[in-house]
Amino acid sequence: MNICVFCSANEQLAPDSYAMAGELGAWAAKNGHSIVFGGHDAGLMHAVSKAAREAGGHVIGVVPRRIVEMGRLSPWMDVEIPTDDLTDRKQEMMARSEAFVVMPGGVGTLDELFTVAAMHTLDYHRKPIILWNIGGFWNSLAACLDDLQGKGAMRGAWTDHIRVATTLADVQLLLAD
Repeated sequence: MNICVFCSANEQLAPDSYAMAGELGAWAAKNGHSIVFGGHDAGLMHAVSKAAREAGGHVIGVVPRRIVEMGRLSPWMDVEIPTDDLTDRKQEMMARSEAFVVMPGGVGTLDELFTVAAMHTLDYHRKPIILWNIGGFWNSLAACLDDLQGKGAMRGAWTDHIRVATTLADVQLLLAD
């Protein structure tokens, strides 16, 4: 399976996020799964791609031109797929993946999450979307989504489209569904 990992390229996250990214990358590799990621050389993107490659896995980087221009291209890729911008990158990542794992991140990660979730709500795909709530990182987002749901702003329950995991074991079970 190609597992797309949406996550931060920043270095200021809690240390357990980096450890979990490494565990996900290593687990994926050892179980014959490929990692699809945004191709950046820092943060959780670096941790998950490095761990997957070091464990003998296959890593696909989908890289917007701007990351290359900034000199921030990850050295931990088997395949580099260039894109013009972030919109192209999301489309390419969705097309090449059978599942999405959303780790801690910022605005870019939220953009990726909401794009794949919105497409799921309209049946453009039925691929699993897993929000990995490491150390409660996504608690405020879950509360926001609960609030929107309570106000009638969503079709059905948001958890019909986005599944929440708190451990790697949860992620593994949700990927196996």
